[in-house]
Amino acid sequence: MNPEVLPPEAAPKEVPLGEESLRKLKNVALAGYALQALAFFLGGIPAVVAVVLAYVKRDDARGTWLESHIRWQIRTFWIALLGGIVGVVTFIILIGWLILCVTAVWVIYRIVKGWLALNDGKPLPT
Repeated sequence: MNPEVLPPEAAPKEVPLGEESLRKLKNVALAGYALQALAFFLGGIPAVVAVVLAYVKRDDARGTWLESHIRWQIRTFWIALLGGIVGVVTFIILIGWLILCVTAVWVIYRIVKGWLALNDGKPLPT
């Protein structure tokens, strides 16, 4: 027997998600975007909650159009965190202002683009 070919009973099965499951995942993605937006007004805690929520629901979204939204939110968080750290570290030499401003505009762009695509029922580019 060829080790690369699994017998049909051992092959992983894809479970199609029902309309209710997709609606719940869409609400999770919507909550993630809302939490990321709230982080601008309430500090970083809502963004941390959003990324934890995204990581928890990542496996549930796998194989659906919502997977791209979950991945988008995770990447937005980590790149924004990196931009924030670099901005704070370089703040004393004044370039930090620019880095922090560019990072903030980039995060706002990602939130808006993601939210609009989610509203239209479209996946995001990977």
